[in-house]
Amino acid sequence: MSEEFKIEIVNPEKSFLTKEDATEVVVPAFEGEMGILKDHISIISFLKPGIITIQSKSGEEKFYVEDGIVEFKDNNLSVLTSSIFSLKEIEKNKLQELIKSAEEDSNQSDISDQSKYLADQKIEVLKTLS
Repeated sequence: MSEEFKIEIVNPEKSFLTKEDATEVVVPAFEGEMGILKDHISIISFLKPGIITIQSKSGEEKFYVEDGIVEFKDNNLSVLTSSIFSLKEIEKNKLQELIKSAEEDSNQSDISDQSKYLADQKIEVLKTLS
């Protein structure tokens, strides 16, 4: 019996990634890290800044995502996000720029609690990557 399911990641520019052979995907949901396997119950959740890890027959891939929505239904996982990039392709100076930008956002005096939480989450994840 096959343990594989389909994943599709879409950003505003294009269909970022489509795989038919995913065996496990871990997403940074607001509720916490969520592991998804074949035949998982249907879910819809919001993403927070973090790492999406995709295990498949072709190996492991990791992507940094800042926000989005994840939906799993009928063994199809859809991720809609405005900002995603592969950890293999990110340059150190780009990481430093993202950290600096997030720190500036976090230090604003008129920032909402939710925005501060997201900026701090972004800083924490990006610092683990650099």
